[in-house]
Formats: sequence, C-alpha cells, structure tokens
Amino acid sequence: MKIAKEGLPFIAVFLVPGILFLVLHLYLPAIVFGIFLLFSLYFFRDPERSVIRDDRVLLSPADGKIMDISLKEDLLAPGRMFRKVSIFLNIFNVHITRSPMEGKILRVVYQPGKFLPAQRAEASERNEQNAVLLSNEKDTIIFRLIAGLIARRIVFKKKEDDLLQQGERVGMIRFGSRVDLFFDRDMDILVKTGDKVKGGISPIARKKNRQQENKKS
Repeated sequence: MKIAKEGLPFIAVFLVPGILFLVLHLYLPAIVFGIFLLFSLYFFRDPERSVIRDDRVLLSPADGKIMDISLKEDLLAPGRMFRKVSIFLNIFNVHITRSPMEGKILRVVYQPGKFLPAQRAEASERNEQNAVLLSNEKDTIIFRLIAGLIARRIVFKKKEDDLLQQGERVGMIRFGSRVDLFFDRDMDILVKTGDKVKGGISPIARKKNRQQENKKS
C-alpha cells in the first residue's frame, strides 16, 4: 500500500521512539507507540484507483459519507445557484482528495477559520478551508476542502492555471474533515444522503442527455 508523503513526519514520530523503547525493553510504551504507528500508516494510505473518466459525470472528490444535498450560492461565483453535495470524511476514510472532472483551475482561495465539527452545517462557511474553482469548455464547478474538529491541516498541491485530469490527486486533509462539491443544478444527482462514496470512483452527478434536455425545453 502506498503511503502519502504528508504522513511521513507522523510515521517517524511514532516509529523512532517505538524502536527505542523496544531496544530498551520498555514494552508497554513500545506497544502504545506501535499502535499509533499502525494507525498513522492506515490513515495516510494512498490506494491506487482505476478511474473511469467520463466527461458527462462528476466523480466524488473524496471517500466518505454523503451528509447533505442542497441548493447553495458560492462566493467564488456570486449570483449563481449551485447544487451542493457535502461529503463527511471520518478518521477511517482515505483522506486523499481528487478532481471531480477534467479542467483548468481558475482560482484557489484559502480561507482561515474555525475548526467546528465537520458534520455541522455551519462548518461549510466558518471552518478553515481551500476553495477551488475548476472549469472546462462545458462545465464550471467548485469544490471546497474543509477542515474539521480534528483536522488542522489542509494540503492542496495544485495552483491556479494547472490542468487537472478527472480523478487526479489534488491533496489531502489530515484527520477527519469534509468536502463540499458545487455544480450545475440541472445535472442529475446520482447519490442520496447517507450513501458512502469513494474518491475518483463514485459518480456524484451526471449531465442530462440531449433527448432529456429537448423534452424539458
């Protein structure tokens, strides 16, 4: 299993003292550090994903549980209503985040803030977060990486004008968090509250086909 490099400092913190305690035959603290080491290895796992790219579909940006689906305006695109899907990541989920679609990053905005529990609705606006405006010839979306009560560090590896492939790794959030995805409200939503999703694999929404659009018009 591949380990995200962001986790290496945490792994070292538990590995080095654990070995030292073991050499000194201090088995109880060695066991304690060993448990934390195993958890760190598990938390910072970075599994390979077989991404099936589809320009009509938005893929989940993260592993987790769908906790809210609503209509919402976003500050990165004022005056426009989006469908918002919120995904909660607990400490046992993979915390690598991925691009929901192919496109160019138009804006990346860091917002300092609080560390409210990520399950709370106000966390979307009040917590520390990175907001990303991503666009291509057909679609414009926004996704926000939001810190939670335990998560105190958002790692975003990309920058404005970078071109992203659908399902490409873009960063991670350490220890429990949420990701909010904003997209065209006319898209068909393929998930419901309570569903579990996987980043780069689970489809969140799909464009309506031309036949549906013609019937609607």
